[in-house]
Amino acid sequence: MAVYTEVSDADLRAFLARYDLGEILSFKGIAEGVENSNYLLQTDRGRYILTLYEKRVERSELPFFVDLMEHLAQRGIPCPTPVHSRDGETLQELNGRPAAIITFLNGLWPRRIHPFHCQELGHHLANLHLAGADFEGYRRNRLSIGDWRGLLDTCRARADEVFSGLGEELESELQDLEARWPQDLPSGIIHADLFPDNVFFRDERLSGLIDFYFACNDFYVYDVATCMNAWCFEPDGAFNATKARLLLAAYRKVRPLSEPELKTLPLMARGSALRFLLTRLYDWLNHPPGAFVDPKDPLEYWRKLRFHRDISGPGAYGLEA
Repeated sequence: MAVYTEVSDADLRAFLARYDLGEILSFKGIAEGVENSNYLLQTDRGRYILTLYEKRVERSELPFFVDLMEHLAQRGIPCPTPVHSRDGETLQELNGRPAAIITFLNGLWPRRIHPFHCQELGHHLANLHLAGADFEGYRRNRLSIGDWRGLLDTCRARADEVFSGLGEELESELQDLEARWPQDLPSGIIHADLFPDNVFFRDERLSGLIDFYFACNDFYVYDVATCMNAWCFEPDGAFNATKARLLLAAYRKVRPLSEPELKTLPLMARGSALRFLLTRLYDWLNHPPGAFVDPKDPLEYWRKLRFHRDISGPGAYGLEA
C-alpha cells in the first residue's frame, strides 16, 4: 500500500483545523500511487485527497505543481484543484512532510484501453497544452534527453542482467538520439506522465487528469508521443494504429501539429520509450527487498522503442504529414 507516512486521528484533526472543510466523516489510505502518501478524506461537505509529499518529490518544486493544477482547473481542465487553508495557503506541513488537500475527482482509470479512450485523451491533452500556455511558472524536464546519459551510466554495468547486450544496445540508441534530437519544436507545459492510471473516465467520457508531479516545460509532441506509447500498444506488445489515429486526430482538431512536429513524432516516440525504459531499468536493478511497489518490466519499453526505430514517418501512426 502506497502510504509511507501514517497520520493519527489527533494529527489529522489539528491539521484540518487550518481549513474550513466541515466535520470529518472518514479517513483512509489509498493503495494506488508510488510517489507520495495519499488519503481519501470525507467530510460533511464532500470528498478530498490529502497528499503528503515524500522524499522523491523536491520540496522546492511543490509550488510549481500546486500552482499549475490551480491554473489548469481555472481554465476548465478536469484536474484536481488545491484547497486553500483559512490563511490562503495551499501547502502546509504534516508529520514532517509537506502536505496539501486537493479536490476529489469521480471516475475510474481504464484497465483495458478501448479506441474511445484514446480519442478522449487526445482531445483533453491538446486542451491541457493550450490551457498551460499562459502559465507563468517554469520547470525544466528533469528526465529529458540531457538526463538520460546519467541514468544510463548508473545502469550500464548491470544492464546485461536483463538480457545480454542490452547495455551496448542502449548506448547505441542514446548516441543516435543525442545526435538527432531537435532544439526548436513548439513547447510549453506538458504532463509528461499521462499513463492510463492517471486518467479517469465516467462511462466513455474523460472525467479527470491527475498526478502532475512530473509536469514540466518541454516539447508538446514529446507529451503526445508519451501518450501514444502508453495507450496505443496492446497487452501482447502489438501497436494499434486505430487507437493512435484516433488519439492524434482528436489532438489535432484542438491543437494542430506543425509539419516539423509530425516529422519528428517517430523520434519523439523513441526518446520517450528510452526515458521510461531507463527509469524502469534503474528501479529494476535497485529494487530494495520488501518495497511497497514491484518494479515495472523495462523490456516492455524496449520492445516499443524497437518498433518506433523502424518507423520513417507519421503514416505508420495512421497520419500523413
